[in-house]
Amino acid sequence: MSDEPAKPGDVIAPARFKHYDRVMAAFVTILLLSNLIGASKPSYVILPGGMEWSFGAGVLFFPVSYIIGDVLTEVYGYARARRVIWTGFAALLFMAFMAWAVVSLPAADGWDGQEAYEKVFGNTWRIVAASMIAFWAGEFANSYVLAKMKVWTKGKALWTRTIGSTVVGQGLDSLIFYPLAFYGLAGWPPELLWQVVISQWLIKTAWEAILTPFTYLAVNWLKREEGVEIFDTDTDFSPFATGDR
Repeated sequence: MSDEPAKPGDVIAPARFKHYDRVMAAFVTILLLSNLIGASKPSYVILPGGMEWSFGAGVLFFPVSYIIGDVLTEVYGYARARRVIWTGFAALLFMAFMAWAVVSLPAADGWDGQEAYEKVFGNTWRIVAASMIAFWAGEFANSYVLAKMKVWTKGKALWTRTIGSTVVGQGLDSLIFYPLAFYGLAGWPPELLWQVVISQWLIKTAWEAILTPFTYLAVNWLKREEGVEIFDTDTDFSPFATGDR
C-alpha cells in the first residue's frame, strides 16, 4: 500500500464522473440490506474460556457501507458524499414506509405467514427511525473527519483517516442506533444491549482496519479512472448545503 503525495488544488474534478453513480448504488444497496436483514438479530461467538459474546448480525455487512463512504469522500469530496448520504437517508425512509404498508395490509385467507412477517418487520418503523438518526449522524461525522484529515495530511497516509474517521463515525452510529432501536424490547436486556453497542463499535472499526488494503485498491483505481484528487479546502460542511462545494 502506498500513497502518492498530493497538494490541495493539484487536480480539478471533471464535470462528469464515470463511476460515481455505481458507487452510490452500491452504498445504498448495502445500507438497505444490512438494516433490513441483519440489524434486528443478535448473534454470538464463543470466546476462549467458553464466554459467549453477543453482537448484532448486521455488523458483518454494514461496515462495507462505511468503507464505500470513505471511498466517496476520498475520491469525490465531501459535497458529493453528502449527496449520497441524503440519497441513502431517503431510501431508508421509503423502506420504512413500504414495510409498514405491507405489514398493515390484511393477509389473504389461507396464508399463515402474517405472524412471522410481523415479528420480522413489525418493529421496522422503530429500527429504521433509529437507523436514520444513527446513519445521519455517523455518516456525516465520518465524512467530515475524513475530509478534514485529508487536508491536514495533504493527501498522505490514507489509512490514518479511513480508520480515524471510522472510530468517530461508527462510534456515534452504534451508540445511537442500538439504544434507540431495541431498548426495552423483549430479548434485549440492558446488559446485552450495551455489550452489543461496544461489540458493534469494535468489530466495525476492526473491519475497516482489516479491509484497508481493499480500500487503497478502490481509491487508487477510482482516482486513476476519474482523474481527480479533490481536497475540501473551501467546502461548506453543513449537511444541509447544496451544490458541489
